[in-house]
Amino acid sequence: MTTPIPGSRFSRDQLERLLGKMAGRRVVVVGDAMLDIYLSGDAERISPEAPVPVVTVHTRRYALGGAANVAANVAAIGAECRLVAVIGDDARGDSLRSELAQTHLPDRHVVVAAERPTTSKTRVTARGQQLVRIDEEVEDAIPPRAENQLLGQLDAAMADADAVLLEDYNKGTLTPAVIERAMALAQKRGVPVVVDPKFKHFFAYKGATIFKPNRRELEQAVGATLDLAHPDALPTSLDQLGVDNLLLTLGPDGMVLVTKDKQITRIPAMAREVFDVSGAGDTVTAWVGTALAAGASVREAAQLANYAAGVEVGKSGVATVSPAEVLAVHEAHYDQLGKLRRGGLL
Repeated sequence: MTTPIPGSRFSRDQLERLLGKMAGRRVVVVGDAMLDIYLSGDAERISPEAPVPVVTVHTRRYALGGAANVAANVAAIGAECRLVAVIGDDARGDSLRSELAQTHLPDRHVVVAAERPTTSKTRVTARGQQLVRIDEEVEDAIPPRAENQLLGQLDAAMADADAVLLEDYNKGTLTPAVIERAMALAQKRGVPVVVDPKFKHFFAYKGATIFKPNRRELEQAVGATLDLAHPDALPTSLDQLGVDNLLLTLGPDGMVLVTKDKQITRIPAMAREVFDVSGAGDTVTAWVGTALAAGASVREAAQLANYAAGVEVGKSGVATVSPAEVLAVHEAHYDQLGKLRRGGLL
C-alpha cells in the first residue's frame, strides 16, 4: 500500500519541541571525511597549450565534505557530534581540521594515516559555471594500524551516544570490521543506525534502522530497474537488505519511505528553486539521524529531512541547514496547504 504525505506532519509547537530535543542529542558520524575546495575566477581566454579555458582564480574556499559534511549538518542542528574518520598527514588534512574547528566540531576521534592522502574534491568555476572537478584520493581500505586506531575511537565515541550515522563514499574508511563494530555497539546501546551506503558493502548493514540509498545505487545492488509506478519490489528490497526501514532518495522527485510493516510513503520534494544539489544527501542523513536520536518516528524524521534538503539545494555548494531555516520552510509549507484547503484543492 502506498501512502502520500499530503502535507506537514507537525504543528509549529510540535516541530519546535522536536528541534529542541535534537539539540540535546549526542550523535556519532562514522565514514569517509573529505575536504571540498572551491576555486572561483574568470575565464577570458583559451590556453595556447591545449583547447581549454585559462581560469584566473580570484577566490579559494574550503568546506567539509562527505562524512565531515554530515557532521557539520548535525552540529548546525545544535546536537553534539562526534566525527570518527581518517585523514592524511598533509596540508589538506590540516585544512580539514581547521574547517572542523570553525564549525565547532572536535577532532579528537579523527585518525591520521600518514600513508594516505586526505580525500579532497576541488571544483573550479568561472562565472558560476563549473569547468572541472579534480579528485585526489585513495579508495583502498585503510591500513590495519589506522583501522585499529579507528576502532578504538569508535568505542570511545559510542560510549554514551544517542545515534550513529554511517556515511560510505567507498573511500576505504568503512571496512567490514568498522561496520561490524559500529552495528554491534549501536545494538548494545539500543540506539538508531542510519546508513548512507555505496555499492562495495551494500549488504553489510543488516539491522540498520534506516538504510538510505539513491535509486541508482539500489538498482545496481539488486540488479533490476525499479518501476516506481508499481513499487512492489521495494518491500522485497527491504527483506533482501535485512534492514528495518528503507528511505530511497529520488533527487527532484523527493523520497520514498518503506517501513518495516511494508507501508510505502511517498515524500515529494519541496517546491523550491534548485541552485546546487551538492551535499543534499548528507543533509538528509544528518537530519534523519538526529531526529531519530531525539525520539521522532521514522516518518517524522523523513519529513523533517525533506524540509532540510529543500533548504540545502537552494544554496551554492555543500552547505549546512539551521533549525531556523527548517522552521521557515515548515511555516511556508503550512501556509500554502492552508490556502489549498480553503480553496477546496485538498
